[in-house]
Amino acid sequence: MASVIRDAEEWSSPPSDYKLVVPNGWFQISLDPDERDRSIIALADRQFDGVDNAPHIKQRFMRDLQKKAKEARKVGGLELYLSTLMVGPLPLASSLMVSIPPNSWPGTPTAHDVASNLRRRGRDTKVVELTAAGEAVREYKVEAPRPDDQLGNTLSTTTVTYHVPIPASDHWLMLVFSTPLEPLAPKMVELFDAVAETLHWD
Repeated sequence: MASVIRDAEEWSSPPSDYKLVVPNGWFQISLDPDERDRSIIALADRQFDGVDNAPHIKQRFMRDLQKKAKEARKVGGLELYLSTLMVGPLPLASSLMVSIPPNSWPGTPTAHDVASNLRRRGRDTKVVELTAAGEAVREYKVEAPRPDDQLGNTLSTTTVTYHVPIPASDHWLMLVFSTPLEPLAPKMVELFDAVAETLHWD
């Protein structure tokens, strides 16, 4: 029997989990140390299937992912999704990190409080209403390329972050979407917003 999706205001105690619907072709990497390396190896094997002459590139790919996964875990990261989608020869590179940062917004402020706080820091933010998850703060930014940190990428990176209060608690769930596909950024942002809209508590 399918579970009933409850709106954010219907929770009198914190939910035990969250659910998201991500596109087919996004690979999930658990950030749990006991599962992380298996996920990374599985993704590397999939991405380099049939490529026999680039073992050093595969090793670098896994090392970079392990580094990012460990860094994400330190700031409350729960899971990481990476796109493996292609349009012809072009990879639709994008990622989603889900986290619950410790003490991210102490004092249980509202979404409007958090948005005001971020705007005072010069961030591009607004309060949005997610259908089931309730009010959230949406933050948008474009960063200059960092080729040394992005496997040689020379395009700007577009990031959309959702700060979502977890019902009946003082914790916040963060969804951090990112893509280095500068020419396709507007379309990718539409996709990110659509994924965020599927967030609901369980």
